[in-house]
Amino acid sequence: MKILAIESSGLVASVAVTEGNNLLGEYTINYKKTHSQTLLPMLSALTEMIELDLNTIDAIAVSKGPGSFTGLRIGSATAKGLGLSLNKPIIPVPTIDAMAYNLWGTDKLVCPLMDARRQQTYAGLYTFENGELHTIIPQCAVDISEIAEQINELGKAVIFLGDGVSVFAEYIRDNIKVPYEFAPAFCNRQRAASVAALAEKLYQAGVVETAAEHKPDYLRLSQAERELAERSGQGEEKGRDFRV
Repeated sequence: MKILAIESSGLVASVAVTEGNNLLGEYTINYKKTHSQTLLPMLSALTEMIELDLNTIDAIAVSKGPGSFTGLRIGSATAKGLGLSLNKPIIPVPTIDAMAYNLWGTDKLVCPLMDARRQQTYAGLYTFENGELHTIIPQCAVDISEIAEQINELGKAVIFLGDGVSVFAEYIRDNIKVPYEFAPAFCNRQRAASVAALAEKLYQAGVVETAAEHKPDYLRLSQAERELAERSGQGEEKGRDFRV
């Protein structure tokens, strides 16, 4: 199966093409440029370099969120536009799940952390068993103290990754009671190759949609929506209860 993958949920912009277990090409930039400046030129350069006819791909995988609202909208619009023009299905891949997939095969817990601001993190907690990703805590928007409590209760060594690591490093050092590590640079940020690899698993499980159906999953309200809710006295809905 040939998959074109797009990742734009954070500062990182990444596109990749995989065919089965073969990574044909990946282009990743972690620099202060908007995804509207980077994604399409990166896609064009990648397809030219690997001599790819986009009509030959089977599906388009896209990191569906959570993450930057603007980044997710740009990635989603790019995937939708390609899907509609090429008549290809979309495989929506949870951002935090795909980040965990960077550390495929580890025997430790995996905890991706994205800085969600307002003292919160987009996070999840995962393990790998027999080569399969297993979710202990599904991706959620929570206070770092909540995810730390769950890690300590599980009592197993953990690897942290994501841009939230630098934000919460001091808290982790002071509060995590189990052995922990921070993932190195080559696997500590979002990667389109991981989105593509997990997308193939999701496709086999029937997780697929049309380009017209696809929309991002923000997990929480935008700043404008939060401010409107606060003015109306409704507050912000928190997400799911993930306690184990």
